[in-house]
Amino acid sequence: MVQHYTSLEGVNLTNTWLTIGSFDGIHIGHQKLIRELIADAHQNGAQAVVLTFHPHPSVVVRGRTGAFYLTTPDEKLALLDELGVDIVITHPFTYELSQSPARNYLAYLKDHLGFKMLWVGHDFALGKGREGNIAYLTVHGNEFGYQVHVVEPVKNNGQVASSSLIRNLLSAGNIADANTLLGRQYQVTGVVVHGDGRGKKIGIPTANLDTGSEKLIPAAGVYACLAEIDGRKVLAAVNIGTRPTFESTDQLSHVEAHILDFIEDLYNKKLSLVFVERLRGEERFQSIDELLIQIHADIDQTRKLISTQINTRS
Repeated sequence: MVQHYTSLEGVNLTNTWLTIGSFDGIHIGHQKLIRELIADAHQNGAQAVVLTFHPHPSVVVRGRTGAFYLTTPDEKLALLDELGVDIVITHPFTYELSQSPARNYLAYLKDHLGFKMLWVGHDFALGKGREGNIAYLTVHGNEFGYQVHVVEPVKNNGQVASSSLIRNLLSAGNIADANTLLGRQYQVTGVVVHGDGRGKKIGIPTANLDTGSEKLIPAAGVYACLAEIDGRKVLAAVNIGTRPTFESTDQLSHVEAHILDFIEDLYNKKLSLVFVERLRGEERFQSIDELLIQIHADIDQTRKLISTQINTRS
């Protein structure tokens, strides 16, 4: 099982193979780099170490706001553990760290992590103003006692796999391409909270999910999902949006999951939604009857699309 530290302070390692980055999403490009690092580290009797950060550097440096994370810190850690990383450090990213000159940054990292190999992506840089680019890191390798290994990017249909591209795809509702670049199906986890009860009144009860303020939610629309509840996997038709048929002034996006063939109380329980396919965009219907006809069609389509995945994923 992976060892996890929440700061570099107090960490003193030797003979490590290191990679550094935000690694939001742990997409197929990240996976390639990390798998190759692990294989090479273990072949050389070294530990594979990932240094990552929270909050995301763009929050600190550029004042980025809103829900944009593809993975929460816990999700990222679980994915890195699954890949076989030996040690993960989730270091707090601060303004002071962002202003650190590359040389100081390198000395700090070397002191705590004792790395002999630094594995990086093609566009990696560290230090104030991204001074510590690959050329800089390579030149200073002899002085600090490490070598640089650059991993080329992974492409899909000519596009480089990147966290920003995946965010754009999810924000456009393009679940299929986002999942391809992630190397798995996108997942959102939250706590089931009380809603306004409209779904129950029309015979389609829904679990309303509080997903927090950081996790990126896919574009408005209806999705075929797998829901994971208490270790069980069930089908769900999920609506994301402002419920325009009922209210035209609501600007908040809701995540409402109709769990198929499920009648248990879910309030205050943790629920994970695994997004398999987008069925349609958000629509405003002229009547509740029209809406119900479409909802039942969505449910039928969800069954047809992913019912077999209950067995294959269990």
